[in-house]
Amino acid sequence: MVDFSRLANPEDLLILLSVARLGRFNAVADALGTTHTTISRRIQALDKQLGGRTLARTQHGWELTALGLSALGAAEAIERSLGDLAAAVRQDEDRLAGLVRVSTVDGFGAEFAAPALVKLQAQHPQLKVELLSATRRVHRNRSGADLEIGVGRPEVQNAHSIFLTNYSLRLYATAAYLHRRGVPESVEALRSHRFVTYVESALQVEELGPASAALPAPATSFQATSIFAQVQAVRHDGGIGLLPAFLAAGVPELVPVLEDSFERRLSMWVLARPEALRSNAVAAVLQALHAEVGHRQDALLGVRR
Repeated sequence: MVDFSRLANPEDLLILLSVARLGRFNAVADALGTTHTTISRRIQALDKQLGGRTLARTQHGWELTALGLSALGAAEAIERSLGDLAAAVRQDEDRLAGLVRVSTVDGFGAEFAAPALVKLQAQHPQLKVELLSATRRVHRNRSGADLEIGVGRPEVQNAHSIFLTNYSLRLYATAAYLHRRGVPESVEALRSHRFVTYVESALQVEELGPASAALPAPATSFQATSIFAQVQAVRHDGGIGLLPAFLAAGVPELVPVLEDSFERRLSMWVLARPEALRSNAVAAVLQALHAEVGHRQDALLGVRR
């Protein structure tokens, strides 16, 4: 068993290290926020433990004796170990771990939330993420998610509503469809076209429907609950669709309709319980989402460069 009474005090060794570097007790006392007397007493205690003098006074200040030089190696080893420990503690404090559940509309989830969260996981491998897709207005955190992203500002109590971004909906069709059915020159002319949109009976976000966008009732329509199915329907000549610019602008077959005269701009909001935001992991996910939309505003608003 180790007899700790025979070992040098690590704190005294670190003080010896400081004296070796600064040369004077007063300078060490100032650096450590203590007094000259305290420094002198700690060195005397160290000398007693080691059985000899560790410092010798010279005209240039205190210098190490042979015994002091031997003790210096131990002091430097202690300093390195404490530095490694401090770095490990900081790393543990910064490390994000655990499970964060994010509920979001499917198009935004695939195009923005997923890339943002994958980047975050690359930096914090212990972080787990569940991305739940649902196109609905956020009323309250009913999904069991830590963060719930929806269209339109939620009216809630006992939760935080956080603005995330604006995005644009525009009209798109294929060149083949427009060649066959004609290019509408006005919003009213859309009445004679086929329209691709959400299933009205299942739509929980009124702003996404054609009626709220002041679009006339079409002659016929193709309806789907999935925005990805709508994009594919328009892509396969199914009609004119009111689609998020961030999804449609990158599809080669799709061309804007009434590009200069029609745009529907909506907002995306995050709903979070106060206790969820106290989690470092949840806060980091929210920050990652803000960073992603901040870097890609042109895509969200359909701005061409």
